[in-house]
Amino acid sequence: MSRLLIARSADLQRLQNEGFDLEVRAGYLLIKDVPYATANREIKYGTLISSLKVTGDVTDCPDTHVAYWTGEHPCHNNGLIINAIANSSPAQSLGNGIQADFTFSAKAAYRDYHHKMTTYIGRITGEAQAINPAVSAQTFPVIATEEEESVFKYLDTATTRVGIGAFNERFANQRVGIVGLGGTGSYLFDLVAKTCVREIHLFDGDVFSQHNAFRTPGAPSIDELRAKPKKVAYLAANYGKMRRGIHVHDNFLDASTVEALRGLDFVFLCLDSGAAKKAIVMALMAGGIPFIEVGMGIVRGEDSLAGLMRVTACTNEVQEQVVKKMNFSDGNRAEDDYSTNIQIAELNAMNAALAVIRWKKLYGFYRDSSRAYSYGYSIAANEMVNEDEA
Repeated sequence: MSRLLIARSADLQRLQNEGFDLEVRAGYLLIKDVPYATANREIKYGTLISSLKVTGDVTDCPDTHVAYWTGEHPCHNNGLIINAIANSSPAQSLGNGIQADFTFSAKAAYRDYHHKMTTYIGRITGEAQAINPAVSAQTFPVIATEEEESVFKYLDTATTRVGIGAFNERFANQRVGIVGLGGTGSYLFDLVAKTCVREIHLFDGDVFSQHNAFRTPGAPSIDELRAKPKKVAYLAANYGKMRRGIHVHDNFLDASTVEALRGLDFVFLCLDSGAAKKAIVMALMAGGIPFIEVGMGIVRGEDSLAGLMRVTACTNEVQEQVVKKMNFSDGNRAEDDYSTNIQIAELNAMNAALAVIRWKKLYGFYRDSSRAYSYGYSIAANEMVNEDEA
């Protein structure tokens, strides 16, 4: 109830977004780690408390100007008690482990709990900041989540601070597959992992090798490279620190294993041309599973690199057009043949970002006026070209 009430109440959400350490417990709002000045002109930290008036599942306007405090009585920066908020009520237990050492009374017509709590904090912390300007009640604490609350192990405050949670929910229930975790695939995973999709399935049978370290997000240690983990295991372990719902499949997909894609809602293809790719595409089309295929063709000239990046999105409406464009020739190359398969991190990252943007457009997260299902980027010309439109 605490997390839901904060999420649904604009005033509590604003307090959280601004970095205050909130807790809702037994009908009270607690803001912790509020710096204050003591009678000895020391800086200490207390907890500001207010009863909560709730209507339905959101907060209502405060029904009292009274607040409570756990800690020594806050003082002015000269050591004198802040009498403007002082109240003669004795210390009391508010239940559920909440101890009120002092009661405050600052009469005002508080609009909401953000207004009320920041007014009190301004009076208390302002005196502490006169002694040490660096102190603040806006501590931006890490907010852990329970498994039933979120796919993330800690709260996605980037989303809540800008109010785009409803946009993210458009693909929240998706099971997404990523086939191929090389340069582009690993960056693509990095971006998808930071969305609220329910599950991410990783498909790749390769070992994470030294050259992969230079075109994969993050910075593996020498010991991690020496352990020679599978790519999917290495990436899942790293991103498993942040989120739940990562499933690894440490094998290559081909005609004999493509059934592993059944039940997915969306798939990203980041693999070379060849028979395996054709089997995967045919299976996805037959199953009506939308997908995006990415690729790069980078060539070395006499004194510089040039080439193209492409992104092709396939939905049920454009299957026929897409399959005609795709290259299924037997062009697979050994993963460790780095010299003939130029991959540079910024190009991989850009190719991945273009693919994720197209995916999000399909589900209305970004506006899409072109409706292009296939487009490319030319490095030399610095041009993005829509090749086909739905």
